[in-house]
Amino acid sequence: MSDVVTRLDVLKTYKLYVGGKFPRSESGRVYEVTDSNGEWLANAPLGTRKDTRDAVLAARAAVKGWAGTTAYNRGQVLYRVAEMLQGRREQFAAEVALSEGVGPKKAAALVDAAIDRWVWYAGWTDKVAQIAGGANPVAGPYFNLSTPEPTGVVGIVAPQAGYGHSLLGLVSVIAPAIATGNTVVVAAAADAPLPALSLGEVLATSDVPGGVVNIISGRTADIAPTLASHQDVNALDLTGAIAADGPGAAGVLEAAAADTLKRVVRPELDPFAQDWTNAPGTDRLLSFLETKTVWHPMGI
Repeated sequence: MSDVVTRLDVLKTYKLYVGGKFPRSESGRVYEVTDSNGEWLANAPLGTRKDTRDAVLAARAAVKGWAGTTAYNRGQVLYRVAEMLQGRREQFAAEVALSEGVGPKKAAALVDAAIDRWVWYAGWTDKVAQIAGGANPVAGPYFNLSTPEPTGVVGIVAPQAGYGHSLLGLVSVIAPAIATGNTVVVAAAADAPLPALSLGEVLATSDVPGGVVNIISGRTADIAPTLASHQDVNALDLTGAIAADGPGAAGVLEAAAADTLKRVVRPELDPFAQDWTNAPGTDRLLSFLETKTVWHPMGI
């Protein structure tokens, strides 16, 4: 008689990441996530408009504390995220490989690039003020100083298509927004949400205060319009919005955002052409900053 015991795998239960906690969707519903061959991978929580509103509430509550943190400390927190992601490199490489249909080597390279991107943005937290602000020449005995400040709560439609979007693309839109002191609510890629939901577990153990990053999985057409029209969302990143007509279309979302005067980052005309492995610039760092100008007498 064989001593080998057959056992069942313990399948992972994926949950939303809201306010530093891991709730199930308020609807209790899930949807099937499949790999590039259509094979079942997992059930992801089907986030609703109520889940999105809860996430916005959590993000708003975290704005004051996160924006008030020194730039140096924000950089330390982002670097800690890279450390924790490095420790779970194999898990993320496996999830990226299954989600995007790439080989193990390419998946590992994408995870490494995501780790490096956290480090890159961590280094910018205490330097962005030098390129976004400065002393202005004025007529009169005054100091005139312009300094950047975070916009507030940013709604992000994560990249939905293209090579490297499930983790590297996600990191490329989250990291610059929080590096400059904003908090975010992210609609994860509907077709590949597993790396995003696992990223929530990394953030929860990386000194990132609860509510700074909130991740919702589900139908983009349900989540994105709520972010676009919500009066407590200050800005909108439509990177993953589609160009076609419908509730999740970029034009429709931008029109909804205009009602509450949100700052909007528009998507690429061809999201499939977006290569997230390209070196990042400072554009996204500057996208969600406001400028405060102060006058002060020079004195004697």
